[in-house]
Amino acid sequence: MTALKQVAAVIFGAILGAGNAMAVEEAQYTVVLEEQNFEVRNYEPHVVAETLVNGDFDKAGSKAFSRLFDYISGNNTSSQKISMTAPVAQEAESEKIDMTSPVGQQQVNGKWAVSFMMPAGYSLDTLPVPKDPEVTLRQVPARHMAAVRYSGFWSEKAYASNKANLDAWIAKNAFRAVGEPIWARYNPPFMPWFLRRNEVLIPIEMPLNNQN
Repeated sequence: MTALKQVAAVIFGAILGAGNAMAVEEAQYTVVLEEQNFEVRNYEPHVVAETLVNGDFDKAGSKAFSRLFDYISGNNTSSQKISMTAPVAQEAESEKIDMTSPVGQQQVNGKWAVSFMMPAGYSLDTLPVPKDPEVTLRQVPARHMAAVRYSGFWSEKAYASNKANLDAWIAKNAFRAVGEPIWARYNPPFMPWFLRRNEVLIPIEMPLNNQN
């Protein structure tokens, strides 16, 4: 990681770790079922900036981070329309976008798709276009998600264990998984492991009598 990317990572950590001093927008959802550390949530539609990377589970997030951080830090072309003036001058503006959480990671065709959720005030039409062709914008529809929340290290072992627990809970409640699992992280790397908020999220279809 270059010195510049290290500085960026520190800034990212400061934003996510600032707590009440600097609120970080999160994906909007309502909890419709809660049982211990398991939940079913209704998520609002939102847009994510996403990039695909090769690599193992533990390194994928770090590999993708710089691309996504560059995008929200200004490596984009603004879609803002500029009023006609004289003389005529036109240039692409770089727009900075607020950090949000969580950072999502899921497997897609053998690669890892890592994403930053975009703030709710943006849509696909109003977000600036990424300059990096490896960063794409994607609309995520409203959906039901089964979730399990846990603390601890960012390891594939912890992810696999909690995913297995979530799979069992989904089966016990007669829900049906309709998408790939997502690993969600809400904290910076320097957050102590026992204070970290981690989640596994799985899109589900609920029985009609349980839907809200």
